[in-house]
Amino acid sequence: MQLMQYLEQEIGDRGLDAAVSSTGCLKLCDRGPAVIVYPEGWYYGHIDSEDAMDAVLDSIENGRPDAVHLLSD
Repeated sequence: MQLMQYLEQEIGDRGLDAAVSSTGCLKLCDRGPAVIVYPEGWYYGHIDSEDAMDAVLDSIENGRPDAVHLLSD
């Protein structure tokens, strides 16, 4: 929950046109906490710190996925 609060605060501070919503199980427990960015469809895993969340937010601002946390199957 603290990371969600941090995410909401950072979105506002950065002036991003984005919204945060929580969800149930994404079937990514072994790679969670997870974040999904829409409409891009970027799935990020291991978002367990403010630094990781900042990398996701930077990717949204830059329009390029963050390869470090990006999940792919």
